[in-house]
Amino acid sequence: MFYWLIDLSNTVPFLFPFRTILNVFRYITFRTGGAMFTGGLFVFLFGPWIIDNLRLRQGKGQPIRSDGPASHLVTKKGTPTMGGLMILSGLLVSTLLWANPANPYVWIVLAVTLGFGFVGFYDDYLKVTQQSHSGFAGKIRLALEALIALAACYALVRLGRDQLSSALVIPFFKDVIINFGWFFVIFGGFIIVGAGNAVNLTDGLDGLAIVPVMIAAASFAVIAYLSGNAVFADYLQINYVAGTGELMVLCGAVIGAGIGFLWFNAPPASIFMGDTGSLALGGMLGATAVATKHELVLAIIGGLFVLEAVSVIVQVISFKLTGKRVFRMAPLHHHFEQKGWTEPQIVIRFWIISVMLALAGLSTLKLR
Repeated sequence: MFYWLIDLSNTVPFLFPFRTILNVFRYITFRTGGAMFTGGLFVFLFGPWIIDNLRLRQGKGQPIRSDGPASHLVTKKGTPTMGGLMILSGLLVSTLLWANPANPYVWIVLAVTLGFGFVGFYDDYLKVTQQSHSGFAGKIRLALEALIALAACYALVRLGRDQLSSALVIPFFKDVIINFGWFFVIFGGFIIVGAGNAVNLTDGLDGLAIVPVMIAAASFAVIAYLSGNAVFADYLQINYVAGTGELMVLCGAVIGAGIGFLWFNAPPASIFMGDTGSLALGGMLGATAVATKHELVLAIIGGLFVLEAVSVIVQVISFKLTGKRVFRMAPLHHHFEQKGWTEPQIVIRFWIISVMLALAGLSTLKLR
């Protein structure tokens, strides 16, 4: 919305004297900073009101898994969930205020974020009202996520209108591109759904998921800016995707809203993110990676989410085939809990891993 001030300053007489000042709204970096500040301030100001209302309506809070770590039944019982509503509210407000409303990439990624958030919200709603950790049928949930992701990928391919829009770019190589054709819609949908559920599996300890999400969002803010700038893209020899630079503003909104949420989610958490937030943020990262043509780089930057998801897959396959478990408990963070690591140790060490993986992922922009 603030982006329109540039045009208004050239047409509305009383704004003429302010044209030089208002010109700063033309810069993506300035608007990204504004989105970060707005998102964080919104969540910080309205967070207590949202938490109080969720606690009042949820009563017993998020149901704790009986087959999870025994300590959670004591330390986390009664904590309200659906904290993702705080993040999505701050993200939406700041994006609408600071992003260019004419940019289609912003609307596509925002639609995926809100769509996945709605799926997660309904799942959280069923868990709270039924006081069960089951939610609604996994196949139905995955089907809804797939529909949203496929629609978004179809829109992205149509928006690109060139060979690159339906191709997979291989990191570390300058000219290695695999053209999937329309099959890319399915591949991209898999990336988005996979990212959403990987973040969802990671969200199991206070502050564990939100900081790696912010680290990944910051990394993709850089990638989006460089990929959407013809000069920088040519210098780094990465693929130029016109218009994706505006996704930097949305990533900034995620970072700001995430910082505000972390204030309340820091241990001991006053509220949990829930599927409402984890699915939405994971879907947002996946959609941004597909839009900027850095799908495989997401697996590096979001390597922590990949490890958490793989640990669950390995555990399930191993138990079904051999009757034995590879990990003491899955996802991976519960394994370390069972080994005696304290919750702060796990969370901070996983944050460190996320930073290292993000740096490794960003290095692919130059190592080609």
